[in-house]
Amino acid sequence: MAERHAVRRAAAATCSVSGCEEPSARSVSGKEASEKAKLSLKTKGGRAHLCRTHYRTYKKATKGDKELERLAW
Repeated sequence: MAERHAVRRAAAATCSVSGCEEPSARSVSGKEASEKAKLSLKTKGGRAHLCRTHYRTYKKATKGDKELERLAW
């Protein structure tokens, strides 16, 4: 079982943004990353693996949406 996870992690070792070869730090929704953060991804849909710099861009772009969701509680 551990081997399968190691293979999956190795495949996602780089950032999913086109032209970026940095190691990935976080995994987020591909749809949100491409639509809300305006990042051009290598693949469409699924999970997007982002490096630290692109994750900061994503986080800043979705900050307002997350605040509105918290207010609805």
